[in-house]
Amino acid sequence: MLKVANMMKRSAWLTAALLGVATSCAAATPPAPHAIAAGYNVAWNGMQVAVMNETFEARDGGYRIVSESHAVGLAAMFLRQPLRLESNGRLTATGLQPLHFEGKRSDTDPRRARADFDWQAGELTITRDGRTDVLKLPPTTQDLISSMYQFMFLELEKLQHFELAMTNGRKLDHYRYTVQAGVEIETPLGRMTTLHLVKQRRPDEGGIEIWLAPQHRYLPVKLVVLEESGSRYEQVITKLEITSP
Repeated sequence: MLKVANMMKRSAWLTAALLGVATSCAAATPPAPHAIAAGYNVAWNGMQVAVMNETFEARDGGYRIVSESHAVGLAAMFLRQPLRLESNGRLTATGLQPLHFEGKRSDTDPRRARADFDWQAGELTITRDGRTDVLKLPPTTQDLISSMYQFMFLELEKLQHFELAMTNGRKLDHYRYTVQAGVEIETPLGRMTTLHLVKQRRPDEGGIEIWLAPQHRYLPVKLVVLEESGSRYEQVITKLEITSP
């Protein structure tokens, strides 16, 4: 079980994550929901290791997202504090524009990381491991959590692939995904017809697959992360409540 805990610590950001999305394909969509409450089960190599609860709130032209992952079972003996991710920013005509992101287990967490977005200057400031770097900010960048909800503002079904930039507060990554519509999967909330996204990768890279539910504002209902080591993380929806305007 120590191996499980160590793997979870090294991969905390992946375990908690649904990865970003570009806004270059954004179009006119219904207003953002006032609130969303979602729950997920998280498994590592087929064994449930955590539960994740998230809230999304939109008000006064801005948004706030909070995600907390709590270890369960034997993993809870080694990871007693929840992993908390928070994103806040503006609501724009093309969706979410993050201003601040932070991820931590506590205020003293050595893996604590944050990202600050200066859109006017075109700069992304990331702070982790006691150091700060200032990077060029691509115009459609999302953070680890805002990316999950940016899907609501896109028209991905019209595309065969798309590219994105995303930061987890530790680095800035660029991704390319293929898009396949009409993929049916079973979930704890029932059978769903989904939009299936698959990260394009080299043989020495890890893989990512995301399933979005068109009937639920294109929110993610399943995520699979395959690491280079062969470890498999799976995140599946268990609860979803949407409050619309």
